[in-house]
Amino acid sequence: MTTNPTLTIRRSEERGHANHGWLDSYHTFSFADYYDPAHMAFRSLRVINDDRIAAGGGFPSHPHRDMEIFSYVLDGQLAHQDSMGNKRVLNPGEIQLMSAGTGVLHSEFNPSQQTTHMLQIWIMPRQNKLEPGYTEWKPAAGTENDPKVLVISPDGRENSAIIHQDADIFRIKLAPGQSVNHELPEGHGLWLHVARGSARINGVDLKGGDAVSSEAAGAFEIAAGDEPLEALLFDIA
Repeated sequence: MTTNPTLTIRRSEERGHANHGWLDSYHTFSFADYYDPAHMAFRSLRVINDDRIAAGGGFPSHPHRDMEIFSYVLDGQLAHQDSMGNKRVLNPGEIQLMSAGTGVLHSEFNPSQQTTHMLQIWIMPRQNKLEPGYTEWKPAAGTENDPKVLVISPDGRENSAIIHQDADIFRIKLAPGQSVNHELPEGHGLWLHVARGSARINGVDLKGGDAVSSEAAGAFEIAAGDEPLEALLFDIA
């Protein structure tokens, strides 16, 4: 139930869930065998999967097309390999962004001895049949714990990875009691996904796995609760 007239809440426990043994995944939006017509997408944001991959587990090579796909590692490591020749192991706090375009094959697996915790996000591009591409983002030295950092954007400003959509994506990282602000312009929508910790946004309390969305332009204050907060903030046209 919405407790703030400008915010719609998506609680962690309401998400779809699939446990395949090697993969324990929660789906914010309809995905695979989880279908909920009330939660198909938010604007161009199509998938947020909260994945935990067991040691040695992973997704074998499989195809994608006409989708912007990025993975954000929270804990452990993620090995990525694709048909464009990219081969990379991501560490916590790092992002890889793949523009599937006319079609790519890729695989992702956990090369470490600990569980990998990651978010996989799909965003629909502004146009189909783009040339496939791959970019990465990782924090510059000394900025690993900055409160609000632009990680993905359509123009690559502030050393962000480039996406083929009018979407600015920020990583939020706050200590208890710390806060940041975000101004949502007219015509845009906001989605905040709490990766872990606790948060309060415009008076609404959130825990890990929770999310809120808004179509109301204006100011939003995001604060950490009693626990350190790590979150992704989507500002999407």
